[in-house]
Amino acid sequence: AQAVNYANGQPLLCAMQSVSECVAGQACNSVMPGDVNLPTFFIVDPATRLLVSTADSAIQRKTLIEYNERLDGKLILQGADDGMEGVPDGVGWTMAINEQTGKLVLSAAGDAFAVVGFGACTLR
Repeated sequence: AQAVNYANGQPLLCAMQSVSECVAGQACNSVMPGDVNLPTFFIVDPATRLLVSTADSAIQRKTLIEYNERLDGKLILQGADDGMEGVPDGVGWTMAINEQTGKLVLSAAGDAFAVVGFGACTLR
């Protein structure tokens, strides 16, 4: 992966490689991204401050990047997402992207559950 730089405004193409879902009082389980309403591929778009699934993704999502900061060689992005309409599945999320390697870690926490994902990003 190429070095990433959110400040230059160039979008990043990201892919989720592994995802775990954890439910309070139960063990964490490996799941496919779509099982927890995550797209496999998505774009980090600094110009619109959005995370947007790619057009060919089976899961079509977009969410606002409410906070971003560069810290210790990582791009930290944060936001909140309502999830699926009519379902009380809203989460607060944080994503850390290593600016040199493009590797990413995503965590999302809701009501008695959490999702952790690992992946990578590259310049689009």
